[in-house]
Order: sequence, then structure tokens, then C-alpha cells
Amino acid sequence: MADSFVQKITMSEAKLLSNIAKTNQYQVTFSGLSGKTELMRHFATSYNPPIDLKGKFSSLKLGILCSDASLPTSSFATAEVKDNFMGIPQEFAHTRLFTDIDFTFYVDDDYETIRFFEAWMDFISGGNLSGEPAVQSETGSSVYRRFNYPKRYKADSMYITKFERNYGRELNYQFINAFPKGMTAIPVSYGGADLLKVTVSFNYDRYIVKYKVDGKKAEEPSAPPGARPPGPKGPRSLTPTERRQGIDRRGTDIRGGNFRTP
Repeated sequence: MADSFVQKITMSEAKLLSNIAKTNQYQVTFSGLSGKTELMRHFATSYNPPIDLKGKFSSLKLGILCSDASLPTSSFATAEVKDNFMGIPQEFAHTRLFTDIDFTFYVDDDYETIRFFEAWMDFISGGNLSGEPAVQSETGSSVYRRFNYPKRYKADSMYITKFERNYGRELNYQFINAFPKGMTAIPVSYGGADLLKVTVSFNYDRYIVKYKVDGKKAEEPSAPPGARPPGPKGPRSLTPTERRQGIDRRGTDIRGGNFRTP
């Protein structure tokens, strides 16, 4: 039975099974943080020494240090209707839901990874001593939080690109208005040494998926043969009956009366 099943596998099907995408080829990047002036100032003054933003830490180093990531998915919130057909309930989608996504980063020996996300989250929650380092403001006895506006701390775009070894095809996920929502605890202990990692959960408004082939965006499917090319709609053509009745292209009787279409 097994031998007969193996014989039915054609060469194309065998090739398909040999071209399965790998999980360890991806890249994570952030975009739009440099335009957040107040956030950049907070990064530069929150810790000593300051975070090396000039070295493209957020757009280059974080992507290299990202050890685990997930390709996003979405779901629908639905409502049930029971009155349209007797005895047959129906379900309809009304809202698309985008779930939070987790990224795990290696922590470098300068602790820039932890400092970066701690500074970002501290800027989101604000403080009572605006313009001064957050670490110093926390020592006061009258500390309070005044959260910043979302447009000040949300990254315009965050990307995760899934590619293959030959770079011929890739999936590019763009997260719109992403920001760190939480950081998991970072365990440390005596004993055998291991690599230090931090997991950050991100929230975002939505994501956009783009598919590229050989570095170019995949072309839209071509129109079927004989189809008219898209373009602005011109005046409708007249039927033979309308021509005999003297109807112009706007549906008006050129002989003086009004032509009404059913």
C-alpha cells in the first residue's frame, strides 16, 4: 500500500516538498523613530552613556539581535444572526482583530537592548520632571505619570521580512504604529552560563503584507483576454432603439421631451 502511494508522487510534487521555507531566515527593522524628536532626546538623556542611536541601533543592531520572532496573523470578531432563516443561525464578520506580537532579543554586554526598551516605555508613561533624565525623576517623593500622546511614541513602521537563502522571494510584514506594550521578566541565576535574552510584546494598529519576487514586487494578475483596460468611464453608448428615438448620450430626448430609463 505504501509503495503504491510513493509511486504516485510525481516529480513536481517531490520538488514542492523539497522547497519548504525555513524558519531561521528573517530580519526585523524599525522605521520612523528618528522623526520622533522628543523620543530621540529621551533616548539620549535617559542613560549614561547614551544609547548609540547614531550607530543605527534601532534599525540595524536590534534586527541582528532579534533571536525569535513570529509572523503575524489576524482574526475576525463576528456576530450571530438567527432571524434571517428559520432554524439556521448565520455568523457575520464585523471587525478585524490584530493580536499582539512578541519578539525576543539578545542582550549585548552594554545592555543597550534593555536600556532601549526601558527608555521607550518610560517615555510612553511620561514623568513629572519633563526634560530631565527619568532615572533621576523617579527618586523624588512626589512622582506621578503623565502619559504621552500616541503620535509621540508610536513607531511609524516596524518590519519583519521573511526570506529564503537565495533571496529570490520574500514576505514583508509592515506593522503600522507599533510600540512596546510589555517586557517579560529576565531570569538570571548561578550555574551554567547562558545567553541573556529579553522578550518584548508589541501592539500595533494593523499590518500590511507585501510579497516580492527577485527583489521586485509581485505583479498584479493580468486581465482575461478580450477584457477592456481600466480607465475613466466615458458616455454610455446608445442602443439602436435610442438612436431611432433621438436620445442623446445623457439620456435626454433631443427632440424636446425627457427620456426616462426604467
